[in-house]
Amino acid sequence: MTKLLHVLFAPGLFTDASVANAVLIGTVVAIISGVVGVFVVIRGQSYLGHALGDFGATGASVSFLFGLAPLWGFLGSGVIAGAGVDVLGQGHRRRGRDVTTGVIHAFVMGLSALFLYFDTTHTSTTGAPMTILFGSIFLIDPKLVPTTVILGVLTLVLLLVLYRPLLLSSLDADLAKARGIPVRWVSFLFMCCMVMAVSQSSLVIGALLSTTLLIGPAATAIRLTKRTGLAMILSAATGTVATWLGIVLAYDSFNWPPTGRGWPVSFFVTSLVLLFYLISRFKRQQPVVARRPKEESSMKEVVKHGYRMEHNS
Repeated sequence: MTKLLHVLFAPGLFTDASVANAVLIGTVVAIISGVVGVFVVIRGQSYLGHALGDFGATGASVSFLFGLAPLWGFLGSGVIAGAGVDVLGQGHRRRGRDVTTGVIHAFVMGLSALFLYFDTTHTSTTGAPMTILFGSIFLIDPKLVPTTVILGVLTLVLLLVLYRPLLLSSLDADLAKARGIPVRWVSFLFMCCMVMAVSQSSLVIGALLSTTLLIGPAATAIRLTKRTGLAMILSAATGTVATWLGIVLAYDSFNWPPTGRGWPVSFFVTSLVLLFYLISRFKRQQPVVARRPKEESSMKEVVKHGYRMEHNS
């Protein structure tokens, strides 16, 4: 039995302090990303979620340049750039918002390249590009653990407050306006939730892959249920399992060839999220009885049907 455990779990896995921190931070990030991600998918903002990760990379590179924790750079630049996208994209259809996001995205990526260049040539910081772009969950400063937990709780509380108006405005903005919901403010506050989720996810798997925990588990959950609340729970659970298994496999990989190097956590997490999503595609979605408007995607209609069920129950 002991030999089997050593095969599945490398010696020291349960006693290593860095692993304990990684599991705690990874769990918080997976829950936040999973819950927020359901609304990201419903609202068709997957591209914006990806762009926010790249926006955060610019701020993180500035943080490294001045010797600050990258989390604050991820948050600061994400909020500023996200607010710009939200303001400039108001009043446009989805295609127009994507164009606005793309223009700002390209500019911010140019800034990110500039500051990463400064990080590698004008400071003594080593490995900044790898840490920012691909994450390093085992090397996160333990002092950031309480901050991450507090930010996670604040994100969940804000999303709980926004839940009803956010869900209605995501499914039918015109109806939400008719009912007196401040759609623009709801959109901005949800964007702040996205920034906090993506910023913390960037610490785990890097800015380039930060939307893995935001989009993958949510897309998987929405294929399995029509109910928004249940989808949020399934999404958070899927992301958490992928993160835990990714941490275990990454720790075990130090004994894999090349020995002593270890494989990145981000590789395992993204692979597991993709696997879960592919498995969910084998579950046939039940046909929606309600009539489907031409401009709405089938996924949004499925969730709208679930909203009506929740509202009537």
